[in-house]
Amino acid sequence: MEDDRIVSQSTDDQDDSLEQSLRPQTFAQYIGQSEIKRSLNVYIKAAKQREESLDHVLLYGPPGLGKTTLAMVIANEMNVSLKITSGPAIEKSGDLAALLNELEPGDILFIDEIHRLPKVVEEMLYSAMEDFYIDIVIGQGPTAHPVHFALPPFTLIGATTRAGLLDAPFRNRFGIVEHMNYYNQADLEKIVKRSAQIFHTEIKDEGAHEVALRSRGTPRIANRLLKRVRDFAQVSGKSEIDIESVDQALIALGVDNRGLDRTDIKLLETMIEYYQGGPVGLNTLAANIGEETDTIAEMYEPYLLQKGYLKRTARGRKVTEKGYQHLGIPYPNE
Repeated sequence: MEDDRIVSQSTDDQDDSLEQSLRPQTFAQYIGQSEIKRSLNVYIKAAKQREESLDHVLLYGPPGLGKTTLAMVIANEMNVSLKITSGPAIEKSGDLAALLNELEPGDILFIDEIHRLPKVVEEMLYSAMEDFYIDIVIGQGPTAHPVHFALPPFTLIGATTRAGLLDAPFRNRFGIVEHMNYYNQADLEKIVKRSAQIFHTEIKDEGAHEVALRSRGTPRIANRLLKRVRDFAQVSGKSEIDIESVDQALIALGVDNRGLDRTDIKLLETMIEYYQGGPVGLNTLAANIGEETDTIAEMYEPYLLQKGYLKRTARGRKVTEKGYQHLGIPYPNE
């Protein structure tokens, strides 16, 4: 089915180019995640003083919070090259060996969706991360023989939305593990204003506040909402984005005053209408609303849980009293 959610990943080349231009290059430009930045700044300075590669880094948390951008910033701060790939793109050991072979001393290999690495590739990384070597088999059949292949010191940065899916031996090889948190309102407003400047667009303070309020604590969504709001303001002939432009655009997009879109509302309403608010199993819920279970677990649930509209129980998901109130539906007496 076609996914028109505002939180879905864009495939439009122009949007990708714009998003790339929005990415900060240094910690000074990177807004939010203050504690992570403070810690990483110390680790990077220490590694540079010792003239060593940075320890391996695992970044985990909901999508859209800037894990890839943070990896780019780390590479810039270390003054090293960054190679970017993803777990699904590394299908066999040879793919990983080819990537590692291209690295120079101190370089960073960034693997997005690292929880989706094949098991054989993950195990190959054990020796690469700890002792900077891999053993690869050359040839086939009777002529096959192992080759010990030394690697330059490098840094692996892994990003995942599901850290729990990583095996403990793999997870323990990351010396630096950081949890990316949802952004607060003030930081999101700063991001919206910075992005508006990059877009050469004027935005009023109340307009930036409203976009930030409806961005689900996520910079990626804030930037995409800003682009759509900019479209509505431009077509309306306004020279700057005001709160009326924001309201007009987000009503058209089906985004309510707390950042919930049509699918979030559908999820909650389905639970209330068909299952008396729950508890209901994830697979059942996914079938009812026509979404994949992974999509619900990774894209919808975290924000609904954080806002207190949904809770998990041993028997399944359940709409909270706060969730009923947000929808304007009376909460049933237990």
